[in-house]
Amino acid sequence: MTGLKQTGEAGHILEKAASGVTFKDAVDLLEYDLNTIGAAADHLRQKAVGDLVTFVIDTTINYTNVCTSGCKFCAYYRRAGDKDAYVLNIDEILEKVSNAAKLGATQVLIQGGLNPDLPIEYYEDVIKTVRDKFPNVQRHFFSAPEISFIAKTSGSSVKETLERLIDAGLQSIPGGGAELLDDDIRKKISPNKISWGQWKRVMITAHKLGLKTSATMVYGFGESKKTRIKHILRLREIQEKTEGFTAFIPWSFQPEHTELYDEGPPATGGIDYLEVIALSRILLAGAIDNIQCSWLTEGAKLGQVALFYGANDFSGTIIEENVVKAAGVNSTPMPAQEIVRLINESGRPAAQRDTLYKIVKSYG
Repeated sequence: MTGLKQTGEAGHILEKAASGVTFKDAVDLLEYDLNTIGAAADHLRQKAVGDLVTFVIDTTINYTNVCTSGCKFCAYYRRAGDKDAYVLNIDEILEKVSNAAKLGATQVLIQGGLNPDLPIEYYEDVIKTVRDKFPNVQRHFFSAPEISFIAKTSGSSVKETLERLIDAGLQSIPGGGAELLDDDIRKKISPNKISWGQWKRVMITAHKLGLKTSATMVYGFGESKKTRIKHILRLREIQEKTEGFTAFIPWSFQPEHTELYDEGPPATGGIDYLEVIALSRILLAGAIDNIQCSWLTEGAKLGQVALFYGANDFSGTIIEENVVKAAGVNSTPMPAQEIVRLINESGRPAAQRDTLYKIVKSYG
């Protein structure tokens, strides 16, 4: 860190981070070169969480691809009646959970489309059955848009819906459905989805009921960098009220096979990704400690580099995943030993964690 102190510019960034970065401060960060921002972010990472890099053994189960939202950025959804539309029954879900548990999974993320034919009892049955059959697997189910949709279709409030799901055994909520927390962008890419304010209300309600959640960002829809900054700062504002977010997980939009592909939104690359990782570490300093890099969308090598730009978590093994796969991404699972090798190759120690970032197993 001696070199960091000598740069001056990175030291100035650290001073800003310590006192609380404003929107103007954050925009001013864009004037610095990437390596300067990265050096400051890396220093803040080391200060907040040390050198340990964590990962989780997990799987994602998509219970239905039927969705009324019709997001332009999604290649996975189908309309009811499409020949390849589906809904998994309880036995099919249990089989997938069982396969993941046999491979050591401690976290099962279940999410799917906004399917109007599924009553709230379906979701309760899924939670209860997984709880009863696999009590040691974290039930990390249903994103904010799903929660909001279930509430609407069942004629209940978000709070009442969450209370029913918690009673059934829901333990935490994934941060999906955030995309970008800006309604102008949301109207362009997902006009039938909840607003950013509705996403915020679901998360705050969940946090107040004792549920921990992750927070995400999908970028690369042609938005400005100021919009990305606004998204991160809005997450910080929520966190300052609730302390309910466990981690921040950004990744780039994968356009292949989507409606937006033909519109040709500006492509994003590795520089954009490292900038987002570094900015998030700086803007969320003192608020959200865990910044996750996404090897699934960005690639393993860029994931390694992100560890030097503020990231401290290497995502998970992702035994199964279908949504980004539909957008042309190779979603082959990454074995735990390969994740450990990649982390160690970067000169950092590795540890397996659970959903709430408690260490399950330490490696060299």
